[in-house]
Amino acid sequence: MTPTPLVFDAPCLNHFALADRFDVLRDLMVGTECMTTEIVRAEIRDGLPDRPLLRSVLDADWLGVVTISSRKAFEDFVEWTRRIGSTQRDRGEASVFAAAERAGAISIIDDADAKKVGIAHGLRTHGTVWLLAMACREGKLTEVSAGNIIDALIATGMRLPCSGSSFGEFARRHGLL
Repeated sequence: MTPTPLVFDAPCLNHFALADRFDVLRDLMVGTECMTTEIVRAEIRDGLPDRPLLRSVLDADWLGVVTISSRKAFEDFVEWTRRIGSTQRDRGEASVFAAAERAGAISIIDDADAKKVGIAHGLRTHGTVWLLAMACREGKLTEVSAGNIIDALIATGMRLPCSGSSFGEFARRHGLL
């Protein structure tokens, strides 16, 4: 997929799991170092009682976990929290941005406002549609199969900037394909 590591926020992981397509995400990420943060995992764990399919995210052996284990990592997290907010959801995004910054990674965040903040502070930040477009460019998915995945994600409640049927047009218009 990409030689640059990826750090995932909860929505992409959650919705692939809820759509029962987490194995597809894993297969698309072969060859790419993938991580999430302990804070994002806690958010996912909190959802387990009502959404048992989320267990696949917590059990994923291909998804590393970044912890806030040093003073510098904590300071970075606090700074990102200051930049984007301190609600529970913002804490997950702040932890992803802090981890991505420290690792020289790409953050995978689908919240448009949070993405703007990350980009404004020099981070490479993309979302789920970008991941699917990259998979199409690499021949791992067709546009139709990417569109089917998008529709499956939307059916779980995920908010994305395009539908499955408009994926190809959207991705070309935004230079993703």
